[in-house]
Amino acid sequence: MTLDRRKSIIAGIVAVAFLGIVFWKVIPQIGSYSEAAVSLQNMTKQNLAYLIAAVLFYLFLYGWPFVASVPGLKYSQGQIVNQSAFAVSNGVPAGGALGLGLQYAQLTSYEATPTAATAGITATGVWSTFITVTLPVLGVLALMISGENASQYLLSGLIGVAILVTMLVVFGLILRSEELARRVGDVADRAVGSVMHRFKPDLELNLGDALVKLRTDIVDLVRRRWAAITVAQLAVSLGSFLILLVAFRGVESGSRISGWSIFAAFAISQLGLMVPVTPGGLGTVDAAMIGLMISFGASSGDATAADLLWRAVSYVPQIIIGLICIFYWRFQMRRKRKKEAVSAA
Repeated sequence: MTLDRRKSIIAGIVAVAFLGIVFWKVIPQIGSYSEAAVSLQNMTKQNLAYLIAAVLFYLFLYGWPFVASVPGLKYSQGQIVNQSAFAVSNGVPAGGALGLGLQYAQLTSYEATPTAATAGITATGVWSTFITVTLPVLGVLALMISGENASQYLLSGLIGVAILVTMLVVFGLILRSEELARRVGDVADRAVGSVMHRFKPDLELNLGDALVKLRTDIVDLVRRRWAAITVAQLAVSLGSFLILLVAFRGVESGSRISGWSIFAAFAISQLGLMVPVTPGGLGTVDAAMIGLMISFGASSGDATAADLLWRAVSYVPQIIIGLICIFYWRFQMRRKRKKEAVSAA
C-alpha cells in the first residue's frame, strides 16, 4: 500500500498549520508556557525515575493488543507490529492507511493467515475506538467520585454514551448475521454515497460487500477473545493516564488536585481523538486536557507542564522505537528470504 503524494502533502500542510494554531495561539490562552517552565524545574531525580518507570510500563502494555487479537502471535511480534504502526500513523502525514498496510504485511510475515491478520487489525482498531468513546463516560463518573461538579461535563459523557451505543448496536447487527451485515452496509452505502458522489460521481463504495467480508473475518475472533482484547486496549489507555498522573505529581507546585480529577481531565479530553486533523489527537487533546485540569483547580503552569511532559515522553519515544521496529522487521525479512533462497538451492 502506498500513499497518494499530493494528498499526503496537503494533509501535512493542514496538520502543521493546525498544530501551529493550537500550540502557538490556543494553548497560550488556556495555559502558560513560561509558568510551565517554572513548574518543570520542580522535577526531582526521584520524580524523573517514577516517570521513566511509568513510560516503560506503558511501552510494555503497548505490545499486548495484537497478541490478544491474533491467535499464536508472540509478544515480541505484537510489539513490533503495534510500535511500527504507531510510528507510521503518527509520524507520516495521512499515514493511517500506510500503517494498516504495514500491520497486514508484518502479521502475515509472522505466519498469521490473511483472514486472521485482517480480523486482528479490525478488532484492534474497533476496540480502540470503543475505549476512546467510553473514557469520557468514565471521566464524568470520576468527577462525581472526586466531589467536583460534573454537571457541566455531562454533555461530554452523553456524547460518549451516544457514540458507544450506536457503535455497539451497529457492530452487533454486523456480527449477528450476514443478511444484517449487508443491510447495514447498504444503508451506509446510500448515506455516505450521496455525499461522496457530489465529489466523485463514478465512485462505487459497495459497503454491503465490505461488511459481509468483515463479519466473516472477525465474528469468531470476537466471540472467543473479546474479553482479552478489551483488557489489552483498556490497559494501554490506563497506562497512558499513569504517565500523565506521574508527570503532574512531579511538576505540581501548590496546586494539588485529586487523582480522580486528573483522570477526568485525561478521559474527557480523549474526545479530541475523534477530530482526525492531526495524528494521535496532537493539539486537540492537549488543549482540552490543559483547560480541564485548570478548571479542576490546577495552576496554569502545572497543567501546561504536565501535559507537555506527558506528550513528549509518550510520543517521541514511541516514534523512535517504532522506526527501530520497522528497520528490525525489514532486517528479519531479508535474512529469512536469504535462508529460504539457500535452502531452495
